[in-house]
Amino acid sequence: MRHLVVRYGTTTAVDAVSLDIDPGAVVGLLGPSGCGKSTLLRAVTGLDQPSAGSVCWNGADLADVPVHRRGFGLMFQDGQLFPHRDVGGNVEFGLRMAGVDRAGRGRRVAELLELVGLAGFARRAVTTLSGGEQQRVALARALAPRPRLLLLDEPLSALDRALRERLAADLSSILARTRTTALYVTHDHDEAFTVADQVAVMADGRILQTDPPDRLWRHPVDRRVAVFLGYRWFVPATALGLHGAPAACTAALRPESLVVDPAGPLVARVVDQRFARGASTLRVDVGGLGEVEARAPGADLFPVGGCVQLRVDPAAVALLDR
Repeated sequence: MRHLVVRYGTTTAVDAVSLDIDPGAVVGLLGPSGCGKSTLLRAVTGLDQPSAGSVCWNGADLADVPVHRRGFGLMFQDGQLFPHRDVGGNVEFGLRMAGVDRAGRGRRVAELLELVGLAGFARRAVTTLSGGEQQRVALARALAPRPRLLLLDEPLSALDRALRERLAADLSSILARTRTTALYVTHDHDEAFTVADQVAVMADGRILQTDPPDRLWRHPVDRRVAVFLGYRWFVPATALGLHGAPAACTAALRPESLVVDPAGPLVARVVDQRFARGASTLRVDVGGLGEVEARAPGADLFPVGGCVQLRVDPAAVALLDR
């Protein structure tokens, strides 16, 4: 994509976006609802016409190539399976459209159902499947014609968190094993970091930063990206005594960045405490930093007004250039 713009009337939904996807790579497009990420995906498919800029594949401009001739696969949030077809009938749909013979369709369907963990499900009615199983069928259907690019629009967002986490890991493995080139749209940080090789953070129609997940997590390009990733407090890095941090850096903190530790170098006064997911979260006032949050393993009670000692977990701290 080069300087891609999509407008609806006077509203600019995608604003001069440039992005590359390498062969066999998965790029996660991460951003809040309404930021333009699904519109960008639709422009890549050809469902929405760009107002300016270009979408190219291997150097060839796709402006005059209709949707059905781009060789791209699509997978959506609700799967959009055909209720009148069984599992096998859904998976083989694209193969029928491509003119693949019956034997070839049968082999490919069996191969893909094995790949997505649904071996033996070919004759099952899709209406009898769980939500997670239906999304696995939708993935198999999208992969069946061997698309040169797979576009996934919030494919797991309708599932509960535990199932979403499990399927995100499975999806990452499947895309890697099939060496599928993919653009993966999501608003979920963990999902993007699990599935994607590169993550592009999007807001207000623009891409703010594109990096591998570990680089993005540890070095957000600015405070806006850091806040979207869940960092909530910003202090001089020197105040935390971080080893090797440049003096001009700002440290971005999350609740898990500071940990209660009797041997920790920071002293804080407890303002409030709450318990969830097997750990306590303390609201504390740290001299020189102000009020922040810290984590304490277990369910120990810390009296409000009392003092605790804290250590910094460097893995949960991001560094921003001032």
